[in-house]
Amino acid sequence: MDSDSVPFPVPPALYRRHNDPIISGQYHPSSGFIYGRGETLLDKLKADENERRRKHAMYYPFRDDGEWDLGKFLAKHLTLSAINEFLQLKWVNREKPSFKSAEQLVGWIDALPGSPSWQCTTLELPPYKSERPIRLIWRDAREVVQDIVSNPMFANYMTFDPHVVLRGAEREYSEFFTGDRAHHIQVDQLFTHDQLIEGATIIPIIIGSDKTPVTKHTGGLEMHPVFVTVGNIQSDVRMQATSHAWRCVAFMPIPSFDVHPDFQTLLVSRVFHRCMDIVFGSLKQSAQTGYFMTDGLGCIRNCFTPLADPWDIKKFQKQAKLVKLLGVHQPFWRDWKFADPAFFLNGEILHTCHKFFFDHILKWCKEVAGNYLLDTRYKTQHKRIAVRHFGSGVSHIKQMTGREHRDIQRTIVPMIAGAGANSTPLFVYSIRSMIEFIYQAQNPTHTNSSLASMVGALKEFHATKQAVVDAEGRRGAKGVRDDFNIPKLELMQSFARNITNNGTLMQYTADVTERLLITHCKLPFERTSRQAATFVDQIVAILNREESMRRFDLYHILRLSQAPLENAVLQEDEEVTTIDPALSFISRVAPEQEHSFKGPRPFRNHFANPKGFHSSDGAIAFHVTVQPDHTGILVVEMQRDYNLPHAMQYIVDYINSASGGTPTSLWSPTTGKVDLWYKFRIQLQSSFRSRYLTKSQAIQAYPCSPERPFGTYDAVLLIRPNAADIFGKFVYLGSS
Repeated sequence: MDSDSVPFPVPPALYRRHNDPIISGQYHPSSGFIYGRGETLLDKLKADENERRRKHAMYYPFRDDGEWDLGKFLAKHLTLSAINEFLQLKWVNREKPSFKSAEQLVGWIDALPGSPSWQCTTLELPPYKSERPIRLIWRDAREVVQDIVSNPMFANYMTFDPHVVLRGAEREYSEFFTGDRAHHIQVDQLFTHDQLIEGATIIPIIIGSDKTPVTKHTGGLEMHPVFVTVGNIQSDVRMQATSHAWRCVAFMPIPSFDVHPDFQTLLVSRVFHRCMDIVFGSLKQSAQTGYFMTDGLGCIRNCFTPLADPWDIKKFQKQAKLVKLLGVHQPFWRDWKFADPAFFLNGEILHTCHKFFFDHILKWCKEVAGNYLLDTRYKTQHKRIAVRHFGSGVSHIKQMTGREHRDIQRTIVPMIAGAGANSTPLFVYSIRSMIEFIYQAQNPTHTNSSLASMVGALKEFHATKQAVVDAEGRRGAKGVRDDFNIPKLELMQSFARNITNNGTLMQYTADVTERLLITHCKLPFERTSRQAATFVDQIVAILNREESMRRFDLYHILRLSQAPLENAVLQEDEEVTTIDPALSFISRVAPEQEHSFKGPRPFRNHFANPKGFHSSDGAIAFHVTVQPDHTGILVVEMQRDYNLPHAMQYIVDYINSASGGTPTSLWSPTTGKVDLWYKFRIQLQSSFRSRYLTKSQAIQAYPCSPERPFGTYDAVLLIRPNAADIFGKFVYLGSS
């Protein structure tokens, strides 16, 4: 089939604005072919046995959209007993819903067109006995991946072809398909017998897994979910937990064996890998032979999904330890084509960088500066809007979120400068080098130059890390340590190679997985009976209903859409945008339903404000409230309140520059008055992708007052594109 007849979106890395002509690129010539049209997701949903009833009552078995909304709310937020209690309220009798009990409500939801089904498999590892049956609750990973790929909400954010991106003369790396690994998989340059067939579509499989406690103080109950998504989805969409691009495919057993403690970890690891074999077996087969899948527009693609007697435990573990192995003789990725741990185990920002900073860098700074001085400096920082103010200091903090890690990292270098005799310039330089490396590692886009800068920062740290030892910052139980044998520090050496192979690292951060542990384990657990034997099954039922409800909502949107689905996929335009796949999809296919969308709203776009202020190049937007904090204040008064002796001259020069040197009688330096705002918001386009916006930031400029003895002033760094134009130009787009 001719793919030119299908309006697929431009990959974000190849998007080029009219004022950014230096980006060029090239697609892989033999990838992502289309083999006709297949069933769309709407076709599959219409195959439900109750579709004939929904031709006349779209929300069947519910009476209408209002009753459907009520049923969704109850099922999402209340336990079964609470739902029954709600239905017994006298107020509900005024207009009784069609469902009479919680059991009937969940029965109706369970009967809706569903997602891939769950199943349970019991495992044994003879001759080793577990204290409880080893139950794996799972569903076929290939069916889940097919469900993700066919979701039309992601159609505008999907990429199916490896492509090389050039920014000027430099190679640029961002999404998975811009890296070397995608090209090597498509046509293996080392082993031609392993190359994919012409027209094959790569579906990169991304897996996340972690164990988490679900009880808060007592009970000791834990869960170990496994999540999956695909690298075809644009990373900034995929990283949003609310986009539902990640799906849970398994809840791993957490067994306890009646064996010597030395063998416990080994057996648990073997159970994990055997379970992963079961869950991802079909994807391994697809990586070998391919599998025809239908994408969000109904296009069929040939998809490839690119990862001694061993049971004599005592003998095997002894030999494994000699070569530094755990003792798992059959890792789940062993027969997964193209799955090489040297490639698929990417550097991870949350733990390798932020956790490393908290466990090591921050501790070194505390040792050198001292808790009291470091806390005092953080306490005296003035408060900035949307930034954590550490009013109690930082020395007592035991746990932090990723955002708090970043807030401390932004200011740690000036906080330790001159903080005692041991805080030497070389020590500060060493810490600054590591902070610079962590900062650059988080770039959503890299070039050869930025990678060289990132690697250079790490080299600078290693060249000066002796200053940390000299300052007695690195300590252990026995005093000062002179080594840096830190596994996370060693992992940083592979960051540059990871980026050139698989794209930037932020798309693989565990921040999303940490959030999924809350939404898929901890929150649903609150709605279970909390019994050790059944709580996992109850959580699976809850998650299954939530997926069914989202799918039923999507069914209604597709039914209400009058235009063909492929017309909803728009070619990328030149308007700056924010990313929210659900809201964007609804606005295209069923705009009349946009008002009822319940998801998180995108942040405000100040560039779209017709009465706002823009810089002359259109790169900066400013927003102020309609009413200023002070009106009609003389310039001389403003100079006095803000201690700005040269403000008058700057205002006069600006007016002369803005008017082209034409004299004006509308404003006089001596009698002219101005309006004052104590704060305003500034919004920028992304420096990496000019099409996207950053969240606006509030800038404060409060004068001295009894409440603020020293005032409150936020620092702003200005970049002048044209150094000769010292004033710049701002365009006012409307009148208030």
